[in-house]
Amino acid sequence: MRISTVLNVFATFLLILSFFLLIPLFVGWYYNESGHGIPFLIPIGINVAVFLVIKGATFRRERKELSAKGGFLFVTITWFGAAATGALPLFLSGAVPSYTDAYFEIMSGFTTTGASILTSIESLPHSILFWRSLTHWLGGMGIVVLTVAIFPLLGTGGFQLVKAEAPGPSVDKVTPRITSTAKILWTIYLVFTLAETLLLMAGGMNLFDSLTHTFGTLATGGFSPKNASVGYYQSAYIHNVITVFMLLAGVNFILYHRLIMGNLISVRKNSELKAYIGIFAVAVGIIAINLFRSEIYDSFGKALRFSGFQAASILTTTGYATADFDTWPAMSKIVLFVLMFIGGSSGSTGGGIKVVRIVTMFKLSVKELKYLIHPRGVFNIQLNGSSVRNDIIHVIAGFLFLYLLMLLVTAMVVASAGNDIVTSFSAALVTLGNIGPGFGRIGPTLNYAYMPSYVKWFLSFIMALGRLELYTILVLFTRRFWLR
Repeated sequence: MRISTVLNVFATFLLILSFFLLIPLFVGWYYNESGHGIPFLIPIGINVAVFLVIKGATFRRERKELSAKGGFLFVTITWFGAAATGALPLFLSGAVPSYTDAYFEIMSGFTTTGASILTSIESLPHSILFWRSLTHWLGGMGIVVLTVAIFPLLGTGGFQLVKAEAPGPSVDKVTPRITSTAKILWTIYLVFTLAETLLLMAGGMNLFDSLTHTFGTLATGGFSPKNASVGYYQSAYIHNVITVFMLLAGVNFILYHRLIMGNLISVRKNSELKAYIGIFAVAVGIIAINLFRSEIYDSFGKALRFSGFQAASILTTTGYATADFDTWPAMSKIVLFVLMFIGGSSGSTGGGIKVVRIVTMFKLSVKELKYLIHPRGVFNIQLNGSSVRNDIIHVIAGFLFLYLLMLLVTAMVVASAGNDIVTSFSAALVTLGNIGPGFGRIGPTLNYAYMPSYVKWFLSFIMALGRLELYTILVLFTRRFWLR
């Protein structure tokens, strides 16, 4: 692994990030916000300076493709570096007085977690709110995937980066070149962004609110420019539009490309998609019936609407809210709690364990039950009509163990600050799963502002760990990784 190669690509990423920092700069200018420029120009200047220094230091070095090790290191420093730079506008503008809080907020943005420390969101400048939501949009499809899409010089080495960043147990290439794949995925992402923005505007939202809510929806992030989140809009139309696009964002984006290419059989046979739709439908049915029978809503149609929105929000790990679900009956909260474990599909912008892993482990359990009845039988685990290799099953099992281990460790760290067991376990689950709001003291109407600094820094790390699927970061802590 050549560190110079990793730094060279990282420098290019900083330049790309600087371009996106210009966008909220123009938003502030449009809304005539005084002093909005400096908080964005300083990080841009820092990024450009670092770019020039690194490029100058590595100018004469032989350029090589990134190895698997280099890909893991680059992706990790890119996400933590993006949060470090991206937090500066919030801190320098005074919108967030503490850099710790600013870092937490922006790491939450890039990882599409949606956990916030802000108590008065609507009082912030438009430029800050736009940047806060834009980090969602960039992190949703993946800031490294974006780098690969617009930096084709990475060549085949770009696959190592996408593999290290992409959510799910495997990475499918829709074209022979990973650069073309990245471009196709981002094109689909852009089309969805345009479509939802226009539909929200048709429902009465202004352009700013439509864009920021779209960023949070398609990235399954959850940041809203409103204190009451999507609940601010008492509109069934807006709620339904966002529900649909949250569900679309939770689907593997590779399937959209196959659908466009007319490969309907592949989409229809996809085991994860069928399970994803089934889990959502069952969850909505249980919650809606429970809410209606508990007389939380006066009609079944309204109960169905609110349950559908919240189930989609939690399953896809978006974190938007139209109601305070922490006050719902126990049965409804248990269903939402289960959805927090599951998450979206592999290859989607959603977080969590992922539906495909849940389905695989369920089928493994069924297989073991069959062995008890027929010890001499030969049984295979099948997904999408094909047998799943044993090595993939082992990787998934290892992931689930690490996931539960990190869940327990995180819960203990949060509990060390004096939090109750519901808040502690909930905070661990929603930060590792990139969900955002949870139960207890971090419910949908509350936030993380009260937590001590050391907990916020640890949770920032956990959010990145969950977004990068554990292995990408944890492998850096092994001795063998640093050996030649």
